[in-house]
Amino acid sequence: MSHTLLTGVLLALSSGILNGTFTLPMRFLGRWSWENVWSLFIAVSCLAMPTLIVLVTTPHAWMIVSEAPRHALLIAVAAGFAWGFGAIMFGQSVSAIGISLANTLVLAISSSLGSILPLLFLAPQKLFQQQGIVILVGVAIALGGIVLCGGAGWQREKAAGANTAMNRGDLVGRPRPLRAAVLLAVGSGILSAVFNIGFTLALPIADHARSAGLSQFASTNLIWWIMLAAGSIANIGFCTYLLYKNRSFAKFRQKDCTRLYLLTILMGVLYGGSIFVYGLAVPRLGALGSAIGWPLSLATGLVIANALGLKLGEWRHAPARSRMWLYAGITVLLIAVVVLSRANS
Repeated sequence: MSHTLLTGVLLALSSGILNGTFTLPMRFLGRWSWENVWSLFIAVSCLAMPTLIVLVTTPHAWMIVSEAPRHALLIAVAAGFAWGFGAIMFGQSVSAIGISLANTLVLAISSSLGSILPLLFLAPQKLFQQQGIVILVGVAIALGGIVLCGGAGWQREKAAGANTAMNRGDLVGRPRPLRAAVLLAVGSGILSAVFNIGFTLALPIADHARSAGLSQFASTNLIWWIMLAAGSIANIGFCTYLLYKNRSFAKFRQKDCTRLYLLTILMGVLYGGSIFVYGLAVPRLGALGSAIGWPLSLATGLVIANALGLKLGEWRHAPARSRMWLYAGITVLLIAVVVLSRANS
């Protein structure tokens, strides 16, 4: 394995680790309301961090974006704005059912739809060709894994009750019945897939930036910058509504809340870092980018998020059968990731 390829693999793994751990600080932020945490998290991960990276890597970014194809810019803004509502649903689902189950459901749904929707929209004639059939098989396997993980959550809730189904610790937000949390996770997964489609359709922005002399990494950053900024509008708007409704603005001024600020900023850095680290990985993986990078990052995120959830006791009081269902579901989902990545390569 060449040094460049090895670096790409390590970066893809690092991206998965960051993505699997960014919700961990939510376990220690219960003194704040959900909207306090999420508004600051979005400001860091979707506004401050992307802007800083673009300023460092892309001279004259505004000029390049202003000259990019208009249709690609509109798609990036629209898809990013839609994804923003998916991010809200994801944040709510983590508060509702915990790190492990929320991450598992959202990543599984997102990866499945992220593979099949571009085919349906961009090349429907391939649906029953070899690539389309493999994707359909991968999605079917993923659905099986989702059912197993959902069944594990249902058994946990049934055994302990909706409000005590997991060891919440100081988790920010409030618990919800599993059916409501699953709906939030499904909505988040669907809109995350829309984000992937929007990114694909917005690639003319990166092509224009490459023609202006930028690197692949810097060119791709422009798309992330636009889409994340558009997504932040929905998130900050919703959080502002909750901050006024629940009168939780005052919590930003609580005594001894430096730790809360630092943990929330860490959330934003971890999530933003996962996106841009993956952007660094892709050029180094060359032709193997989709076959190695995507499954490595996604599988790592799945495993890390579930390991954290188990370590933090989210399944401590669940019956042994539900934990076995969870392990089986994760195994099936990892198989689905491999199959989908093979189809997309």
